[in-house]
Amino acid sequence: MSVLVRPEAAADRAAVRRVVAEAFGDEGLLIVELLGALDAAGRSRVGLVAELDGVVVGHVQLSQSWVDAREALVEVLVLSPLSVAPAAQRRGVGTALLAAAVAAARATGVPAVFLEGSPDFYAARGWERGSAHGFTRPSARIPDAAFQVVVFDSREPWMTGPLVYCDPFWALDAVGLRDPLLAEIERTFDS
Repeated sequence: MSVLVRPEAAADRAAVRRVVAEAFGDEGLLIVELLGALDAAGRSRVGLVAELDGVVVGHVQLSQSWVDAREALVEVLVLSPLSVAPAAQRRGVGTALLAAAVAAARATGVPAVFLEGSPDFYAARGWERGSAHGFTRPSARIPDAAFQVVVFDSREPWMTGPLVYCDPFWALDAVGLRDPLLAEIERTFDS
């Protein structure tokens, strides 16, 4: 069974909301609200869906943010959220969405795409710590190991500094982790 990844269409909205809500469990409604807020603020840049047998089982969003470099603000993209319906997990859907999202980000001409996520999952798929490239986490609530980036050929050496998320992430408190989960993750990956 192969995964089909394609651009999100207006007709996919209900399926996307369902997948995101299921994938994020207790946080699902907040993440669905984040998608709406990113759209309303005009910050959404790319939305992709994944289908298995004609059914939407995954979604990924790329949104506008910036790196606050000394020379100038640099537009970048943030990959969030990446959602796969629980019944379709461990079948390559997330990996396919991630590869398609990186290709889409590269095609926009931005110098980098960022995310917060599991170093185990994302590092195996080409992502690296942002700090290794001179980028700074936008919040102390993001463990360094979870602050990850893919840089593209359009990046110039001066394009370093803190990542600045667009407003909807902050307005909905969707940046980083809160304790006790934050402390647990830091013990696991930063020790």
